[in-house]
Amino acid sequence: MRAVIISEYGDSNDLVQLVDVDRPEPEADEALVRIRAAGVNPVDWKIRSGAGKRMGLELPIRLGGEIAGTIEALGRDVDAFEEGDAVFGLIGSGGFAEYAVAKAKDLVLKPANLDFIHAAAVPLGGLTAWQAMFDVARLVSGQNLLITNGSGGVGSLAIQIAKANGVHVTAMASGANKEFVLSLGADAFIDYTTQAFDQTAANMDVVFDTVGGETFERAFRTLRQGGFLVTAVAFPKDEAQRYGVGVARVQCKPDAVELARLRELVEASKLKPRIAKVLPLTQVREALRLSERGHTPGKIVLQLAM
Repeated sequence: MRAVIISEYGDSNDLVQLVDVDRPEPEADEALVRIRAAGVNPVDWKIRSGAGKRMGLELPIRLGGEIAGTIEALGRDVDAFEEGDAVFGLIGSGGFAEYAVAKAKDLVLKPANLDFIHAAAVPLGGLTAWQAMFDVARLVSGQNLLITNGSGGVGSLAIQIAKANGVHVTAMASGANKEFVLSLGADAFIDYTTQAFDQTAANMDVVFDTVGGETFERAFRTLRQGGFLVTAVAFPKDEAQRYGVGVARVQCKPDAVELARLRELVEASKLKPRIAKVLPLTQVREALRLSERGHTPGKIVLQLAM
């Protein structure tokens, strides 16, 4: 079978190789999945650039952690699925391949109203948003939320998830994305290219930051006293003490219960991912280049089979 690997770290996508490897076999608690589509995320090129070493991964590394596909075979202890079931979820590595093994407990049946391409765009962004807002920041219905990038792959899902849970959402993006962001259900829109968002938004209960840098620093000014900022990209230091608020970085983890809740929102037509680009597995280097460049209006997905 074909799989995408790196054998050394570096900043060049020339290090990313599509090679022939043996098809893996599932352990007792695993499922072998025939990959139909795989989501491309910043973590993939960050692993290539050296984050894999910091994460404890050993070279060679098979890239890809967000998948949608069909069950090909099951480990002896797995009884939650049957061969042929359509599933989606997160895996430790190896998603950019024709087949991959996954912990069965981390997979969920695919939403019936999404194709594989759109299903592959949900798990990482959806779980990151859910865990940031509800597990970390303890956001509840009726509160005010600011999302610092409402048009991105994570932020666009966060808007829909928050609205489905009764939250008042203010979302930032460039003016070109205003109609898209408002179509997701955002209650208020801030064009960060023409407005000083930290002078426009105020009294926020929670800020969900997916931008980092200067935006992360300025976002604290929009919080009420005792509010909470959760970031998916920055590394908090002493901001909690300086601003009198809570702050934390979200570390997304597989969670089948939460993924099943996201599936329910999808099937209720309350959550739909935005696809920016679909590329074949043979163009994985281009997919990583686009992801690393940033500013793609939605998710980049690799398509492996129909």
